[in-house]
Amino acid sequence: MLPTVLRSSCFPVYSKPIVTLFLPICRRFYHLSAVCTPVTPQMDASDASEETLRGVLAEKQASVDAQAGVVRKLKAEAAAKADIEAAVESLKALKIEVSAVAKRLQAVVSSSGGGSGDREAFRQVVVNTLERRLFYIPSFKIYRGVAGLYDYGPPGCAVKSNVLSLWRQHFVLEENMLEVDCPCVTPEIVLKASGHVDKFTDLMVKDEKTGSCYRADHLLKDFCKEKLEKDSTLPSVKVAELKHILAVLDDLSAEELGAKLKEYGITAPDTKNPLSDPYPFNLMFQTSIGPSGLSPGYMRPETAQGIFVNFKDLYYYNGYRLPFAAAQIGQAFRNEISPRQGLLRVREFTLAEIEHFVDPEDKSHPKFVDVADLEFLMFPRELQLSGESAKLIDLGEAVRKGTINNETLGYFIGRVYLFLTRLGIDKERLRFRQHLPNEMAHYAADCWDAEIECSYGWIECVGIADRSAYDLRAHTDKSGVSLVAHETYPEPREVEKLVITPSKKELGLAFKGNQKMVVEALEALNQAEALEIKAALESKGEIEFEVCTLGKSVIIKKNMVSISMEKKKEHQRVFTPSVIEPSFGIGRIIYCLFEHSFYTRPSKSDDEQLNVFRFPPLVAPIKCTVFPLIKSQQFDEVAKIIARSLRSAGISHIIDITGTSIGKRYARTDEIGVPFAITVDSTSSVTIRERDSKEQIRVSIDEVASVVKEVADGQSTWADIMWRFPTHSASHVDD
Repeated sequence: MLPTVLRSSCFPVYSKPIVTLFLPICRRFYHLSAVCTPVTPQMDASDASEETLRGVLAEKQASVDAQAGVVRKLKAEAAAKADIEAAVESLKALKIEVSAVAKRLQAVVSSSGGGSGDREAFRQVVVNTLERRLFYIPSFKIYRGVAGLYDYGPPGCAVKSNVLSLWRQHFVLEENMLEVDCPCVTPEIVLKASGHVDKFTDLMVKDEKTGSCYRADHLLKDFCKEKLEKDSTLPSVKVAELKHILAVLDDLSAEELGAKLKEYGITAPDTKNPLSDPYPFNLMFQTSIGPSGLSPGYMRPETAQGIFVNFKDLYYYNGYRLPFAAAQIGQAFRNEISPRQGLLRVREFTLAEIEHFVDPEDKSHPKFVDVADLEFLMFPRELQLSGESAKLIDLGEAVRKGTINNETLGYFIGRVYLFLTRLGIDKERLRFRQHLPNEMAHYAADCWDAEIECSYGWIECVGIADRSAYDLRAHTDKSGVSLVAHETYPEPREVEKLVITPSKKELGLAFKGNQKMVVEALEALNQAEALEIKAALESKGEIEFEVCTLGKSVIIKKNMVSISMEKKKEHQRVFTPSVIEPSFGIGRIIYCLFEHSFYTRPSKSDDEQLNVFRFPPLVAPIKCTVFPLIKSQQFDEVAKIIARSLRSAGISHIIDITGTSIGKRYARTDEIGVPFAITVDSTSSVTIRERDSKEQIRVSIDEVASVVKEVADGQSTWADIMWRFPTHSASHVDD
């Protein structure tokens, strides 16, 4: 898991002891393929839970303390030397038992989430490799960079392009979505309507002496995780308390968060100085539109608002038919308080978002049956609140029981699962976590996050939410443009409707210049509110009525408004559609894919470890390499012919006609995840080597491009190809 050791001036050389040091760490942290299967540490306490071991440890520690008291008492009483020595030996034996249980507990904690040291060591190895091979690097590096900004290099750009291409295929094309591309600069009024101007905040604390800023919830999260991982003496009550805090961290108010920081004595990480109370910080980058600076705007924090404000035109484009979905891929910007975790928390990033518009009275989905039988890790809110772990749950059952609110939301959860696993995300380290009640927006019907486990823990990579009709209503209210859908009835229907008729004359006499705002407030009443006011007016003759736009209450009298329920015939139903929104953090998904795909294996000489990225062919930055076995004009010409055929077939490739040994050339391309290597060892046929199994087949020169394209495009698997072509036992050195 350290960068591959290649004896070349192009690559840094690491000594064997360092590689040997990190190999068990990397293998312990990750499940590897059969090609490079790790040895899982055997624990003699495999049947003991963390809770049980903490209880045993507490009992053993109490015995140590009691025995230490016995020793002190014997010494104070000048007891016989033999008695004191016997008591000391008993104390030593008890301390050994405590140490053994503590080690077993640490092993259990590490195996359940990876020890923090193991995770950090593994992460550093992966990041070193990614940066050295230019998958991504800090932006503006020669000027010492800017936190939270990164550049993708050539292989990183290719991986990102392939991920987005698969996303378009899987969602936009297969689901017949309407794709749009909206500006990054957004007028303030749009984000005022969506609530971002007032509410798009994180809670921040400051170092009271230096002014350095930190995310308050991150400090509390780090404290809890470190205590759980490193303090084996914690009593069970404290363990339960810390785990509960981690489970409900997003629910905590500013006051609750500040109280916890004080209770645990959490200080500034860099200086240990005291921290301020948490306060909200708006994460949007503000700008102005036009030279006058009088038209305020923001760099968009998400791509969704561009879709919402275009709903009317998209609805028309779709033939006034529901349901339909619109999708957008684009850059978003968030002025993170203290960016960290590499690609996981950045200030500019790529989002891929879907807004699926559906009738709020019918959230069934005709294709739900296609995903209903999927079973994967789910983490419903009841499991979170009870301190349990995620469980394998059948998707169809989750929808039937109401754990997932409706079929359309369930359908997209299933499609997200299929997309991520097809990319190469390990399904055993992928779970769908339901938002806790206080974590959800008041208007949301249900929300789930697709979380992927990596060296940073469980990371939210996709949010799938039923946002009800909030967004379209908010933009309707702010813009005055009605963003609604229509359902035409086959036959007219008689319905009872609320009719509110303000008396503008009476309201004008009473409120003069404020008349318009009072009228609008009355007309905006829902049925329950209106009928309550009607009853009060009929019984009392007047009522105190709050007008939010005025910021005060006014007295409404019976002659100022008429409220009634009237029967009317309607030819159509007008309604505001609900929205199901899957939102994908592409950078986060890609980083988790990097970690899930990374492993090491020994070289042929066993004196060094070689890095490999196990990318699926669909995602791999380069699909194949072309290597002449030896430096030969004939072989070089064949390699160029093959390269031309690959280029014509649209297959990304590398041609390497240098004289470097074939094993080192294999190792170099394995390290950037190239799935297939074509070795030219004759003028009529070549071998194709598969990266992970290192198996080889012999293929004629004319068939090379078609075979590689078939596997790279996902039409066939390597196993399918192996059936059709003769296996080749290479005589040349591999790795």
